[in-house]
Amino acid sequence: MAAKTKLSRTRNIGIIAHIDAGKTTVTERILYYTGESHKMGEVHDGEAIMDWMPQEQERGITITSAVTTCIWKDHDIHIIDTPGHVDFTMEVERCLRVLDGALAVFCAVGGVEPQSETVWHQADKHNVPKIAFINKMDRIGADFVRTVKMMEKRFSSIPLIIQIPYFHDRNFKGAIDLIRQKLIIWNDEKLGLSYELTDIPENLIPQAEKYREKLIETIAEIDDNIAEKYLEGKDISEKEIIESIRKATLSLQVVPVMCGTALRNKGIQPVLDAIVDFLPSPEDVPPVEGMNPQTKKQEKRISSDKEPLAALAFKVAMDGGRKITYLRIYSGKIKVGEDVYNASRGKEEKISRLLKMHANKRERLSEAGAGSILAVVGLKNTLTGDTVCDEAHPIILESIEFYEPVMSQAIEAKTPEDQEKLSSALTKLMDEDPTLSVKYDDETAQTIISGMGELHLEIITDRLIREYHTRVNIGKPKVVYRETIEKSVDVEEKFERELGEKKHFGHVKLHLEPNKRGDGLNLINQTDSTIIPGEFIPVIEEGIRDAALTGVVAGYPATDITASITGGSFKEGESTELGYKIASSTAFKEGCSRAKPVLLEPIMIVNIMTPSEFMGDVIGDINSRRGEVERIDHKGSISEITARLPLKQLFGYSTDLRSATHGRANFSTQFLRYDKSQ
Repeated sequence: MAAKTKLSRTRNIGIIAHIDAGKTTVTERILYYTGESHKMGEVHDGEAIMDWMPQEQERGITITSAVTTCIWKDHDIHIIDTPGHVDFTMEVERCLRVLDGALAVFCAVGGVEPQSETVWHQADKHNVPKIAFINKMDRIGADFVRTVKMMEKRFSSIPLIIQIPYFHDRNFKGAIDLIRQKLIIWNDEKLGLSYELTDIPENLIPQAEKYREKLIETIAEIDDNIAEKYLEGKDISEKEIIESIRKATLSLQVVPVMCGTALRNKGIQPVLDAIVDFLPSPEDVPPVEGMNPQTKKQEKRISSDKEPLAALAFKVAMDGGRKITYLRIYSGKIKVGEDVYNASRGKEEKISRLLKMHANKRERLSEAGAGSILAVVGLKNTLTGDTVCDEAHPIILESIEFYEPVMSQAIEAKTPEDQEKLSSALTKLMDEDPTLSVKYDDETAQTIISGMGELHLEIITDRLIREYHTRVNIGKPKVVYRETIEKSVDVEEKFERELGEKKHFGHVKLHLEPNKRGDGLNLINQTDSTIIPGEFIPVIEEGIRDAALTGVVAGYPATDITASITGGSFKEGESTELGYKIASSTAFKEGCSRAKPVLLEPIMIVNIMTPSEFMGDVIGDINSRRGEVERIDHKGSISEITARLPLKQLFGYSTDLRSATHGRANFSTQFLRYDKSQ
């Protein structure tokens, strides 16, 4: 096996950040400097290689995560460029689930912005080690130290400064490397392709020494070997520092911090070095765990080609009408033409093609092994979150959690022919995007699509028209509500009827009580088989779940309720599944209508960045929208306001905020929970 394909020389990383921090520009520069692209694509020109969808190019944002591969210093680096907009946070979640490391990009002017905080915590949830790149150091108002302090305040890992910015005549020119104790200056004429390492200017030596001392002190607190040498006053070699930082990064204790400006082609090569030096290979990551569907026991798979196959499907995409499934192979090998087993669905699948992805371009492979992230053609039944494995050694890996949609919109086809196209297109889009849900409303003859926000639904409808050529009328976005109850009740229902020539009997007693917000619908069986035989319990539960889909107040799904099956009766020869299902469904509906039912609306966390002089107007506007200010942070002349607002009050908010602040404020939102209307 060639040295560069060895697992230890593989890096699977994601680039994560707040919208507009410069993630895609960083990725474009990485591809240029590693020789994967011969032209730099710019986001603002709509030419970025990684933003290949028309909707991304027009808006200058990343919507779908793009996968690419490049080589740096004999290491294979698989990169996923993830979206920064909150409506597409699920894309980030499912990518972090399969990545080993992450490069977090921060804007030196904005600092730690709301969405960068969200994605950072998502990475922590999946125990993903990180390195940080403070971008846009050339911008007016850029502040490296303030950004690092914000990281210290908001994150549990220690930001470890391994570079400090170098300015000449107030212009950002390069960076001082604290590990190698050298100044790095990039060549502007060659688009930053070459750079030179020179001695640190004398006037900056005291500052560089102060930061280097802090760097050594920080790793000495974590690494006993470094501590010993440091206390004895011995020299600590560059190799020892790198090894120590790597260990501390992999254990999520520190995050190495670098700086630069991707747009001005400065700072990218040291980031590539840091990816190789500090982020994990598949061998450094703990073995993946899953459940054997036959024995129901937990099993582990070590990252090795010799282990049985275990791979997770983390994304499905349609490409020219063909379905492409993105897989992360944790163990074993996949070959073209062979059969694999989808353990999540109990179905065999055939591998028609294996593709190594370069954004939307691809290269064919005959086989792929552990640690690979690649695309597969031929998996007909595999959806996001499914496990593909060896049938002789089945395993189901932990699936991917999906968020609930919070906003819906009515769409209707213009002709019966368009209706057929619409149904087919929506099925394909739902396969691609698990946060999109679709239902047909018989009363209005409209199709209702639900998603994560206004932009999400806008992109979906745009794709229906452009990609799938469906002619549709589009309604205004509407809020998706939920229903719950506010008091406990006991309810009893008997169903006894002759249908055809068969008698159907079902008798159920339920106790309904309200749950804490966010706890969902819980079902508890408190009977034994002498009252209702065990085989009818799943049917009773199914009846309750079906009834909960349409609540009694306005037909929205009921949630945050515990329904206990407390009793009932059984008649030999007459009790049927249909009888119990109808009895439990009717009992649940009746119970809800007697238990003080109420509507719940989606409440959002809103982060607003505004110049301080407009703060009073912004807060006044929040209060007028039934909002509640939670926190105000001052960052120089900018104030960050964190508030809770009902989603319904956020329609058109961006226009109102812009006009109130002369276009100088921006905001981002995130779903918090469903709660009672105030």
